[in-house]
Amino acid sequence: MSSEQTQTKWGQFIPLVTVFFFWGFVAASNDILIPVFKKAFDLSQAESQLVSLAFYIAYTVGALIYNGISVLIGQDIVNKLGYKNSLALGLVISALGTLLFYPAANLHSFPLMLSGLFIVALGFSLQQTVANPLAIALGPITTGSQRLTLAGGINNFGTTIGPLIVSFAIFGSAANASTDISIESVKIPYLILGVAFIAVAIFLKLSSLPDRPTLVEASSEDTKSIKGSALKYPNWFWG
Repeated sequence: MSSEQTQTKWGQFIPLVTVFFFWGFVAASNDILIPVFKKAFDLSQAESQLVSLAFYIAYTVGALIYNGISVLIGQDIVNKLGYKNSLALGLVISALGTLLFYPAANLHSFPLMLSGLFIVALGFSLQQTVANPLAIALGPITTGSQRLTLAGGINNFGTTIGPLIVSFAIFGSAANASTDISIESVKIPYLILGVAFIAVAIFLKLSSLPDRPTLVEASSEDTKSIKGSALKYPNWFWG
C-alpha cells in the first residue's frame, strides 16, 4: 500500500465514467419499453411493470451471486479478477443481455425480453461493485466524494438523454410516434447498445486504469476501529 495520492488521475477517471453514463442511459430507457411491451404482448398494467422488476431485482440477485462466488473461492471476486477485468466482464455480461432482444423479438417472447433486461442489470451490478470504489481510488481520498458526485452527474446525463435516443430509435420521428410499433423495432437499438458495451469493455481493458489500485495505508488506530461487523459503521448502518 502507498501513501495518499496528491491529485486526481483524470486520464484514468474520464474513461471510467463511461460506465456511469450507461447505467443512467439504460435504466431510464426501460420506461420507453413498458408501453411498447404492453401493446406488443397485450399485457396488463401489472404485467408491464415486470420490466422494471426484472431489471432492478437483478442488482440484488447479482450482489448475492458475486458475494456467493467470493465465499466459494475464499477471496473477493473483484480482487481475484482485478478491477479492469471485472469492469470488462460486467460489460460483456450486459452485452449478452442485449443480444437476447434479437431472438426474443423474433420469437415474440416477453419472458425472453425480461431475461435480457435481467442479464443487462446483472452486468451493471458487477460494474457498480467495481466502479464506485475505483472512482475514489483514482485520487486523494479527501476528494473521493467529489469524483463520485461528478460521476453521478454523468449518470444523470445518461438518464436525461437515454429515453430521448431510445424513443427516437424505436418510434422514429414524432410524426410517426402514433403508428403501430412492432416489437421488432427494439432489436436494432439494443444490438447497437450491445456493441457499445463490448467496445467500451475493450476500451477500458486497454486503458491506463489500474487493475489493482493502490490503497491508503491505515494507521494502527484506524485499523483497530474498523475491526468487527460492518454494522459498526454508523454511516453504512443508517444509510
